[in-house]
Amino acid sequence: MISGENRPAGGRMDRRALFVLLAFIVLSAGIVAWWLFYDPVKDFKVSLPGMDNRKKGAAVAGKPVIIGSQFSFYKTLPDIPGTRWPRFRGSGFDNISKEPVKLLDRWAKTGPSVLWKKTLGEGHAAPAVYDGKVYILDYDEADKSDQLRCFSLSSGEEMWKRGYKVHLKRNHGLSRTVPAVSAKFVLTIGPKCQVMCVDRLNGNFLWGLDLVKDYDTEIPFWFTGQCPLLDNDTAIIAPGGKAILVAIDCNTGKKLWETPNPKGWKMSHSSVMPMTLNGKKMYVYFAIGGICGISASGTDRGKVLWESSEFAPSVVAPSPLMLDEGKIFLTAGYGAGSAILQVRQSEGQFTVKVLQKYKPQEGLASEQQTPVFYNGFIFGILPKDAGSLRNQFACYRSGDCKTAVMSSGKTDRFGLGPYIMADGKFFILNDDGEMTIAKVSSKQFIVLDKARIIDGQDSWGPIAITGGYLLMRDSKQLVCIDVKAP
Repeated sequence: MISGENRPAGGRMDRRALFVLLAFIVLSAGIVAWWLFYDPVKDFKVSLPGMDNRKKGAAVAGKPVIIGSQFSFYKTLPDIPGTRWPRFRGSGFDNISKEPVKLLDRWAKTGPSVLWKKTLGEGHAAPAVYDGKVYILDYDEADKSDQLRCFSLSSGEEMWKRGYKVHLKRNHGLSRTVPAVSAKFVLTIGPKCQVMCVDRLNGNFLWGLDLVKDYDTEIPFWFTGQCPLLDNDTAIIAPGGKAILVAIDCNTGKKLWETPNPKGWKMSHSSVMPMTLNGKKMYVYFAIGGICGISASGTDRGKVLWESSEFAPSVVAPSPLMLDEGKIFLTAGYGAGSAILQVRQSEGQFTVKVLQKYKPQEGLASEQQTPVFYNGFIFGILPKDAGSLRNQFACYRSGDCKTAVMSSGKTDRFGLGPYIMADGKFFILNDDGEMTIAKVSSKQFIVLDKARIIDGQDSWGPIAITGGYLLMRDSKQLVCIDVKAP
């Protein structure tokens, strides 16, 4: 028998445990109540655009971009009349040189005749040529500035450069666009959407336009890929943001007209292409959101004639390819595939219909380069997700882009490199700087010769050919080759 003095204090311990449990419950309930009803941002103030007094379009460091503020002059050199590749895809917007100059079929025994090389900032921007002068929008990584540089086509000597400070961070390269050149003007769009117009001969600054500041343009993820369009003395730009298209008088820098963008389509890497249907001229633009045709002439200039969002990839690099009879071939990478549209006009009204739409495993597609349309056939390099034809150069009938009638075969693949048609041949560049000369038809692909031009990488910038000179680049250098026949 246990006496009362020696019994455990169980009742007292149970009461203490109960008290601790109740205290924990009350404290937990208080924390939950505080979490539910406390407003942690009650003292915050709403920040609206403009309240920080910072100008839209300003550089990251807070300094505004002053377009055209930098200039360096080196020398004046004579023209070479008639040597012209004045814009992206050349004079005819088709990437075909129609000059009568005979070009070589095979490289010399000593290899390609490299006339000159120039070191560039990292990127894929390609040159335009007008009467013996080469124009390329480079990025000076040391100076952190876009630089429009002018070289002699024959010697590579630099004549002048015009630029402006703008801070960029590498994103698979920096510069990406091709200038548009006429007898009087050179027009550029920089990586962060600054438009600059200068005098072609001496580089004098004429006017500039910041699309982010003036049109609320959203800079594309890999910077600007859109190449500007010069139509006589009119600059045609596709900003996205407030306007899907805008026309500027190059003589004055004043806006002639603009096309509203109520659907909020965004700037893509694609470029504006002209098209004429039943005598009506229009500008065709493949934006992020859809494709549209904008009137380019008459009293309705700037009016949307037709539009479609049935094929609207999230990333678009290739430009619309005009086929026969109002047909347009569209393609994009990252699994988007391709589509063929039919635009018709009846009693003054335009309609658009999708004739074909398919994935890259099912037919002709392209991730980066715009294909070539020639004699009723479309030629192009298929993307890496195109199945057994991946990275091959192939040919399709324009009326049926699902069945290849010819391909380069498994031993000749070209990656994302550019290609151009001249003197009845294709000059095809692969990613690593190897150039192939090929005789191509709808029935066969015959390699005439091939040679490595540059020991570089990412040779993706478009090729230019004029007067027997071929201009190409890799990620960090520009090369001029003599391709005239012996």
